[in-house]
Amino acid sequence: MTVDHPIIKDIIAIIHNAKDKAIRLVDQERTLMYWHIGKRIFEEEQGGKDRAEYGDYLTKFIAQQLEPEYGSGFSKRQIELFRQFYRTFPIANTVYSQLSWSQYKLIIRLDTQDKRKFYIAETVKNGWTVRQLERQIYSNLWERLLLSNDRQSVLAVARNEKHPSDAKEIIKDPMYLEFLGLKRESSYYEKDLEQAIITHLHDFLLELGNGFAFIARQKRLNIEGDDFFIDLVFYNRLLKSFVIIEIKTGRLTHQDIGQLQMYVNYYDRHEKKDFENSTIGILLCAEKNNAIVKISLPEDNKTIIQVSTNYIFPPNNN
Repeated sequence: MTVDHPIIKDIIAIIHNAKDKAIRLVDQERTLMYWHIGKRIFEEEQGGKDRAEYGDYLTKFIAQQLEPEYGSGFSKRQIELFRQFYRTFPIANTVYSQLSWSQYKLIIRLDTQDKRKFYIAETVKNGWTVRQLERQIYSNLWERLLLSNDRQSVLAVARNEKHPSDAKEIIKDPMYLEFLGLKRESSYYEKDLEQAIITHLHDFLLELGNGFAFIARQKRLNIEGDDFFIDLVFYNRLLKSFVIIEIKTGRLTHQDIGQLQMYVNYYDRHEKKDFENSTIGILLCAEKNNAIVKISLPEDNKTIIQVSTNYIFPPNNN
């Protein structure tokens, strides 16, 4: 028998699954251990006469006793994190087993309860890794969604308490495309940006938001002998609609809007099924032109969205 034999493959898969589960269980127990340590520190702290002064003394004292034996994981800074962890999540059953300690270290640094609830819900729902969670926090995902939605709606969608009915509830503006490795000061052709997106498709899907699946690139449409090519086509299972993306690296014109509207109309009339919702068109722009969009489209427009691009993160406000 070789490693290619089905039974060997199955046994190897069982071994790997067991190892992964063991690692997750160890991390869950470690996270709960840190919570209990934080609780004990907090309780001791409440007995101090001058809490601020005693708290600083206490964390320093604990670190001096534990760090030589247990290593840098019990430094004064880490001990303070344990205390902050408990104070942020004072009820044990609100500590999610799906989140690792590394993810909690990111979340407890957030400055509002709503923001913490949002990132926890999105991490659990999407199975974000530590790197993915960190990127979403540093790219101000919460703040970008709030630009076009109310706070409670954003939280409800994140927790699956509300089904998104409008594309703006899950699509961010601007989109941060730092993972493409492009420099802001450089100019690019649309085909260059499109190729970079395809090369980094997994990261682009993460930036797009929940429920997106890639369908096609340079999708050819033949309309009475004339060929047209759509830059990118996606499908969103939450919105139950096709999503067409046109890339514009120059200043947006009314011709660009008209072209995208034609693509949206084509998909609505020839691709969309009866149970699906209207096709969404996204103009991914280097330079937005709000006035042209407003005049070119109906006032009740909900199908064409103008989204600006940025190739670097905003300043980190966390």
